[in-house]
Amino acid sequence: IANERTLRWRDRCVAAHRASGRWDEQGLFGIVQGGTDLEQRTYCADRVTQHDLPGFAIGGVAVGEGSDEIRSVVEHTAPLLPSDKPRYLMGVGYERDIVAAVRAGVDMFDCVLPTRNGRNASAFTSNGLIRLKNAKFADDPRPIEPGCDCVACRNFSRSYIRHLFQANEMLGGILVSLHNLRHFQRLLLDIRGAIRDNAWAARAQRGPVAFHADA
Repeated sequence: IANERTLRWRDRCVAAHRASGRWDEQGLFGIVQGGTDLEQRTYCADRVTQHDLPGFAIGGVAVGEGSDEIRSVVEHTAPLLPSDKPRYLMGVGYERDIVAAVRAGVDMFDCVLPTRNGRNASAFTSNGLIRLKNAKFADDPRPIEPGCDCVACRNFSRSYIRHLFQANEMLGGILVSLHNLRHFQRLLLDIRGAIRDNAWAARAQRGPVAFHADA
């Protein structure tokens, strides 16, 4: 029932978008739903791709499922979408999930993870997530990620950024958010380079951290 409602809404959106005269100005993507039920995913993908849309999205994952379930849905659904149109995975942001999704054929992502974690002093690094509010960082002179070229890592120490959070200074969240955004930008640039250099298979097998090995 929910899937049928999604498809009816899709049809209404397509009709309204075409009637607005702005069909060539905005990219209306068709969204494939179906939860973790792969048969429902197949059914929805078949119906959604009957419209010649600028791109297609996989929705309804990363809302409580674990990485294994996300991967199963994405690996099943992505190949059902046209290969000549952008494939967009909605709301997925952890490195392991991005790497698995790219491997399955996904092109685009969006997620609040970098900024939401940044506001809470949680910084992504090539060695994993670090929580800068922890007392062990009180006298740590290192940047969040040694070698990172973001504004936070070039100018401030872990101890100073921790002090900002302790003082309820909003600059702390801004700096960690900027770092996190750069972290994921570097991850995607590394993935692009691995694909371009035909080194994807070897690096993907080693996991997300491998994509920062040369950074």
